[in-house]
Amino acid sequence: MRDSAIAFAPGRVNLIGEHTDYNEGLALPFAISDGVTVRATRTKSGRIEAVATDLGRRDSFALGQIARADGWRAFVRGAAAEVDRHGAQLTGGRLEISGTVPRGSGLSSSAALEVALTLALFALSDAPVPGRLELAQLCSRIENEWVGARTGLLDQLASLYGERDTAVEIDFRSLTLNRVALDLGEFSLVTLDSGERHAIAGSGYNQRREECEGACRELGLASLRDATLEMVQRLPEPLAARVRHVVSENDRVRAAVHALAERDFPALGRLLDASHASLRDCYDVSTPAVEATVERLHRAGALGARIVGGGFGGNVLGLLPPGVSAPRGAVTVTPGPGAALID
Repeated sequence: MRDSAIAFAPGRVNLIGEHTDYNEGLALPFAISDGVTVRATRTKSGRIEAVATDLGRRDSFALGQIARADGWRAFVRGAAAEVDRHGAQLTGGRLEISGTVPRGSGLSSSAALEVALTLALFALSDAPVPGRLELAQLCSRIENEWVGARTGLLDQLASLYGERDTAVEIDFRSLTLNRVALDLGEFSLVTLDSGERHAIAGSGYNQRREECEGACRELGLASLRDATLEMVQRLPEPLAARVRHVVSENDRVRAAVHALAERDFPALGRLLDASHASLRDCYDVSTPAVEATVERLHRAGALGARIVGGGFGGNVLGLLPPGVSAPRGAVTVTPGPGAALID
């Protein structure tokens, strides 16, 4: 138990493998340098006093029976409730929350917030911090049950398992993680903001998950990990399209790992383009603003570009070859370390 703690959790870029996590599929994310910092001080008040410095807003609630809330407060209250459910004895605390990941950008500010909050709260309690996989599952419950977004584990695992110069290939069926060197040489990955914000809980994200579950029921499968493209003809639209995306996206993750091992960056660019086309045409999560941003990156010379994150706005990821200047507003992204207590 500490009297004070500082926790940092990074956001993430998902190189490829979108909407596959809740379908027991594959993904290839990496942690980035931007993230969320929580500065926590233990009190004996029996209350949590939280301030979101970026928003200039505050929240205060009693521990024990925690009432639900919306917005950023749902994350704080969910984190306190889930840490308490885990057996930690919180006596109270003051939390100062700040971040550098834009909200609704597709770079997983939500998971960064959940992870940083839970790390800080565990530090103030008498319970040990759970292992990274268990902590990711705890954070996922915050998002699912307190925020109302039925996300999988991709974002939390990427935030917790990040390493420099490394992406993480995640198998969401076995929950095994393999390190994949992300050595791009003179090539670079950039994100470009479409200018359109999304909120996962309020977008079509939950509907997409429900459609995947409906396809499983129609096909008699436990998850779409077992689906094949031959099965698609047995389904009505839009379920058939959703399955086409998931099956082909898993194949693209495997191909991307191979392309990185072979340093075949043109092939990687083509995979990014194919992923975006599938997300747009089969999963229907793109928007006109996103399409315009993809086009900007292509006009600048990107080898490939795709929407990143759950969709319905946010950032677009582009792979730029040597000598190509990023379009105005683009930000270079590189793999960074995972979440940790830094004080």
